[in-house]
Amino acid sequence: MIAVKKEGVLLHKTELPFENEGVLNPAAIKEGDTVHLFYRAVQQGNHSTIGYCKLKGPLEVEVRYKLPVIFPEFDYESQGLEDPRIVKIDDLFYLTYTAYDGVNALGALATSADLIHFEKRGIIVPKITYQNFARLLVLKETTEKYLYYNEHERSIKSQGKQQFLWDKNLIFFPKRIGGRLCFLHRIKPDIQIIVSVEDLKDLNEVFWADYFLHLDRYIVLSPKYDHEISYIGGGCPPIETAEGWLMIYHGVHDSSKGYVYSACAALLDLHNPQLEIARLPYPLFKPELVWELKGEVNNVCFPTGAVLFGDALYIYYGAADERIATVSVSMSALLTELLLNKL
Repeated sequence: MIAVKKEGVLLHKTELPFENEGVLNPAAIKEGDTVHLFYRAVQQGNHSTIGYCKLKGPLEVEVRYKLPVIFPEFDYESQGLEDPRIVKIDDLFYLTYTAYDGVNALGALATSADLIHFEKRGIIVPKITYQNFARLLVLKETTEKYLYYNEHERSIKSQGKQQFLWDKNLIFFPKRIGGRLCFLHRIKPDIQIIVSVEDLKDLNEVFWADYFLHLDRYIVLSPKYDHEISYIGGGCPPIETAEGWLMIYHGVHDSSKGYVYSACAALLDLHNPQLEIARLPYPLFKPELVWELKGEVNNVCFPTGAVLFGDALYIYYGAADERIATVSVSMSALLTELLLNKL
């Protein structure tokens, strides 16, 4: 098994009003020896904004803002901005997050040229009702599980809003592949991939209708092993390596103590990321320590950001939905271990 070092808790919640209930699930991006963290900050009442801190190296907090840097401005995000991820494509930063309006949880995008000023581009995943999803979904082997995992959302009180299928964990690849934008998203219980978008304006109703008619082509990862058997979802943005795209994602399994969220690892093909090359048959790391076992939601390790310092890969994760922690692992050792578990 691969050796993973748990570096401890990096950020705790504070008494500041915007983060007095929890800090978790940070986006991370490295510039030189500086790491920028954009994290989910939760205030009482479960309303989320995005906070910011700057690290010197992978573990030393140098600056932490006392106000959120991104906050609700539109109806589609009125109840919170959750679980950001960030990449840089060409000269533009793409920060994605889950926009929550009290009923719908959908992937949204904000872009920036300087990590200071962000332009919100709105929701970019499909707005599709459960009924239309069920009508378009024609996968013979997977229709039943998709309908089962997503039916519960219809029980949420609509509050006068139209209800859409939840589509979370929107994560871009950090470069164009074949000249096209690629991103991951998650409709339970699998992780899906978009590989054919030249421009975001191509994501129209016609595109999504055809996409759902052929959804089996776009399922990139499905639950496979016991630690992820309930469902999986995107974690950190994919990392380009000589062996393939390294995917750090989260896997969930139901237990007598409720759902347990673990960090998992897989490799996708560099040129065709729809193809899975390898996957660890065990969790990369899982809840074991007190700050991972007890919190707002118990038994959670939820990875969302990763940076490289030499051969050391630092992974930032939400611990028990209340604090931000870090692990480190040798990148070369992780790739070697993955290649021992080719599919």
